[in-house]
Amino acid sequence: MHWNLSDAGAHAIIVEGPDQFAKFDEVHADLPDVRLIWQIERGDLGKLASSGTGVSDEELERRRTLAHEDDIATIIYTAGTTGRPKGCVLTHRNFVELSRNTTEAIPEVIRPGSSTLLFIPTAHIFARFIAVLSVYGGVKVGHEPDTTQLLPSLGSFRPTFLLAVPRVFEKVYNSSEQKAEAGGKGKIFRSAADVAIAHSKALEAGKVPLGLRLKFALFDRLVYSKLRAVMGGRVQYAVSGSAPLGERLGHFYHSLGISILEGYGLTETTAPMTVTRPSSFAIGTVGPALPGVSIRIAEDGEIETKGVNLFKEYWKNPEATAAAFNGEWFRTGDIGEFDDRGFLRITGRKKELIVTAGGKNVAPAALEDPIRANPIVSQVVVVGDQKPFIAALVTLDAEMLPVWLKNNGEDESLTLEQAAKSPAVLAEVQRAVDVANSHVSRAESIRKFVILPTEWTEASGHLTPKLSIKRNVILKDFASEVEGVYAKAPAGEPVH
Repeated sequence: MHWNLSDAGAHAIIVEGPDQFAKFDEVHADLPDVRLIWQIERGDLGKLASSGTGVSDEELERRRTLAHEDDIATIIYTAGTTGRPKGCVLTHRNFVELSRNTTEAIPEVIRPGSSTLLFIPTAHIFARFIAVLSVYGGVKVGHEPDTTQLLPSLGSFRPTFLLAVPRVFEKVYNSSEQKAEAGGKGKIFRSAADVAIAHSKALEAGKVPLGLRLKFALFDRLVYSKLRAVMGGRVQYAVSGSAPLGERLGHFYHSLGISILEGYGLTETTAPMTVTRPSSFAIGTVGPALPGVSIRIAEDGEIETKGVNLFKEYWKNPEATAAAFNGEWFRTGDIGEFDDRGFLRITGRKKELIVTAGGKNVAPAALEDPIRANPIVSQVVVVGDQKPFIAALVTLDAEMLPVWLKNNGEDESLTLEQAAKSPAVLAEVQRAVDVANSHVSRAESIRKFVILPTEWTEASGHLTPKLSIKRNVILKDFASEVEGVYAKAPAGEPVH
């Protein structure tokens, strides 16, 4: 916070209430440029508005039309997951041109009369862009800052499309499964999920057998309709970003009548570079480039881009700006490939690639995403750079854990520390690891894991506001645990 405020040269700050003010109060002593601070909950914005009553209509109009398309619209700082945050300078042109082109690309989603509920922080480029896009497209927007109130808010606001990270879709699925289990209907739910996935794959292949159609119709009445109602009953589309969703969940929601359109982008690209289209739905890819955006794959597999959405520069950091470009092409830092339709598939993060002592390159996301889909797993970080084998640090989902324990005949009052040593919990995490390992070679598989008796949160400094892991921070803070993984037990045994 101190770095962002000082680097940007902020003169005034708006905070929600006393808790946020207290955080700022800890760092403001040596920030002489900050002269004004307003608290929303104290009514300061009303006072601010009333203090402007003497401003003439002519002056308002002059100020309103002052900016030009290549002027700075905002500076958004990167999450700092790989180092000190950098301020991305985004222009009015970036937002306006990208809003126009995105509306042209997905008119079924962005149209007058549609609505969405935003629960991703507007400090994040994804939510900021959607807020601007919604103004351009005539979309009604609701805001829910408390994700624990997400389901009640979906029921009352009844949006037509959602924006979320994969973790949200995983939690909706997992909580529904555990609720069914608690009601003695777990077997029915799992059968319904299998049928939904098979139905979506059959639709994708172009033919749904009669028997599958009949099963689908039955479960539509028993299960799917209730899940649609939980999300407000009107959701037709969902846009997922920041990490791969996984084909299983993509097919599951598709059969619910909700097409999850996966997108890909960065703060530097004003959010989306690509998005799957409703008319050419492709589960497992992030779709083709948006109009006005060019993408190419470099010789080493890195994704490079240029276009109307590309940021102007890193604020007051010409060295970082120059290093980020290959001529006129921006280096994204991600690894990817195109399929035969020109749809982009993200295969890893260049800086996150693990090279084992045996020289094997491993992309952590391919292992982490399937494990994170398990109901009792909150977060996972794969380790093993310059080590003899791949291992993992795992944290448990404190919200789902008691439900899972009760459904499985275990003591639901276990603390995280106790649960981390529970044979039943260890076996469940091992099952999740086995699923992940089934998708990779032996050399890339997780040979050992440790369950940590703690949570990684935004407040602890280990997650970004969009719930992405701060890998470098975690590896630093839990270095002793990582070393312990390689010091204990033969490879292949869980560590606890």
